[in-house]
Amino acid sequence: MASAAGLMLSPLATTPSPATAQPAPAWPNQPVRLIVPFAAGGPTDVAARMLAEDLGKVLPQRCLVENRTGAGVVVGTEFVAKAPKDGHTLLYTTIAHSVLRPLFPQLPFDPVADFAPAALIGQVPMVLFVNKNLPVKNLQELIALFRDNPGKYSYASSGIGGAVHLASELFLSMAGNLKVQHVPYRGSSAAMPDLLSGNVAMLIDVGTGAMPYVERGELRVLGLGAPERSPVAPEVPTIHEAGVPGYEAYSWHMLMAPAGTPEPIVTALNAAVNKVTGQEPFQRRLLDMAMQVRPSSTPAECTRFLASETEKWEPVLRRVGMSG
Repeated sequence: MASAAGLMLSPLATTPSPATAQPAPAWPNQPVRLIVPFAAGGPTDVAARMLAEDLGKVLPQRCLVENRTGAGVVVGTEFVAKAPKDGHTLLYTTIAHSVLRPLFPQLPFDPVADFAPAALIGQVPMVLFVNKNLPVKNLQELIALFRDNPGKYSYASSGIGGAVHLASELFLSMAGNLKVQHVPYRGSSAAMPDLLSGNVAMLIDVGTGAMPYVERGELRVLGLGAPERSPVAPEVPTIHEAGVPGYEAYSWHMLMAPAGTPEPIVTALNAAVNKVTGQEPFQRRLLDMAMQVRPSSTPAECTRFLASETEKWEPVLRRVGMSG
């Protein structure tokens, strides 16, 4: 691999005779498309566009974001699974990818076998919020309240089977199989009025939408789903240290290529993404969205991470009766 930027692939000799050798094309030799299986304007789309803009500055071709929604994330994901294996059509996906196989056993593609994970962009830790009038001051008191009053309280989610729902069920399971009613909404913002009024007691979600209410004293934060405290709110303990050892729940963003994409292309793509995510201005922009950037992942690490996430969430899906 060689170029001035260190990101283009040199021709690869594929036959023994120089006279008949057909060198492989350099990558990228046309615009690179990031397929986002989420609606335009949402946090995933915004982060993808930030990455695409900066990738276009380190690659010799533009990077474009294309939103392909439908059937959850299935439509956009299938499009990439069946795209040419040349590194020019990529999937920008999230934690939703890790639950596709247990949720949809009849998918027209294999979420594992049909993709080559290339780079982990970052993680957005879940945050545990409670109504300000709930008679608890910390996570241990919340667990005791739920344990002593099975079925009395409820928690909100952004919808059945989503990251918020699964993070909440993982918490309830790991905290002692607590019995708390699930109230699904069409998005976290739709749940906010009931959380503020006390109609639901708890919401575990990414912090961006709810933090303004915390700052005004209308909600309380009891824990963070990350493995370590956030530089944005260092005073907030992790759920792990506050009373549920081993608990981790976060959304994450990853870039994938179709399986069968030549390894040198995946490696070059990984190097390009790491160059972008290693830059402090990019990290600051994503931190404003509560995303902690992972600037040095390798394709092998991404593959292991995806496997661990799939393994983690399958038992949760079975717990809520959603595993196929």
